[in-house]
Formats: sequence, C-alpha cells, structure tokens
Amino acid sequence: MEATLFLSISFLLLSFTTNPVPCLATSAPQEVRDTAGKILRTGTNYYILPVVRGRGGGLKLASAGNKPCPLEVVQEPREVSNGLPLTFTPVNYKKGVVRVSTDVNIKFSSAATMCRQSTVWRLDDYDKKTGQRFVSSGGVEGNPGPATLSNWFKIEKFDGAYKLVFCPSVCRYCKVACRDIGMYMDKVGMRRLALSDKPLKVVFKKV
Repeated sequence: MEATLFLSISFLLLSFTTNPVPCLATSAPQEVRDTAGKILRTGTNYYILPVVRGRGGGLKLASAGNKPCPLEVVQEPREVSNGLPLTFTPVNYKKGVVRVSTDVNIKFSSAATMCRQSTVWRLDDYDKKTGQRFVSSGGVEGNPGPATLSNWFKIEKFDGAYKLVFCPSVCRYCKVACRDIGMYMDKVGMRRLALSDKPLKVVFKKV
C-alpha cells in the first residue's frame, strides 16, 4: 500500500516537472500619447514641443555650422512658434500606432528646402569641430537594417513627459552606443539637436 502511494506521488511530481507551464505573452509597449491624451498615429501630423518653456519653441530645419546642406534639426528661437509638423513611422508601420521604446522614422511633412535631400531625420557623423553628433535631414524612410541604422529613433517616457533617444534595434549584430537627444547651443546662439547627456523633455501636439 505504501509502495503504491509512493509511486502515485512520484508520478504526479514527474508530470509537473516534465510539462512546463506555458510562458505568458509579453505585452506590447505602451502607446505614446499627445497633449490631448490621444494615441499617436502613423501618418498624422504633430508638433514636437519642449516642456520647459522660455528656451525656444518647436522644431524646424535650418542651415547650421556653416553647412548649407544637409539641413539640421534645430529649435525655433521663439517660444510661441510650434515649428514644423512632423510624422512618425514605426518600423512596423502597418500597426498604425506609435509606441514607446520602438524604432521610428521621424519626418518633417511640410518642409520646403533647397537641399536635394529628404526631410527624414538621421544622426550625422561625429563633428570634430564641436565634438558633437547632430540630428539632420537626408534620412531614408523604412528599409530597416544596418544601412539605415542612423535613421531610427525611439520615444521614451521621461519625468511625466517624453524624450527622444538614439538607440536603434533594427540591426541585431550592430553595436550602438545609446544616447539621449538634447540641445547644443552653438556660437551663434542656434539650438541644434544632438546626442546629449541631458535629454530634451518634450510633448507631442496634434496639428
């Protein structure tokens, strides 16, 4: 009797150990919300605005650093200016929703320029004069991979709002030094987007 009971218990224990519990499905990252509390949508125009007021307005394209092209992403000097409208295209654009911690292309949707480049954001190469890496135009929309690594950014939650980050994950074997996107003020007083240890705290306002 005791031997039979022991075998029954052993069988039950063996059943639990050999049949693993199914893994719980991982939830999708949270949706990014605009200033009205609505979900950011692919193809919809938004302004990127600073949370801290009094240091400039929204974002636009301009010549900077004595370079006519490509145009760089800079901050409007006046707080009352919203800058230029932008669109966000996630790496999985068919979902139609922009989520935190997800690779996205950022594009000025209505910028007329003399430069023969796209208005998609890209991270420039290291600038020896300033020791900075600036955000400029001329990127490629879509086509995720090592060839477009510098064209992908992420939106992360930050202190009750959001911040922009360069930390692409579209190439699994590429080595990337993840950094926040902040502001660099040059000698002429222009505020240029660049990699920074001090992120620019932003919100998104629907146009």
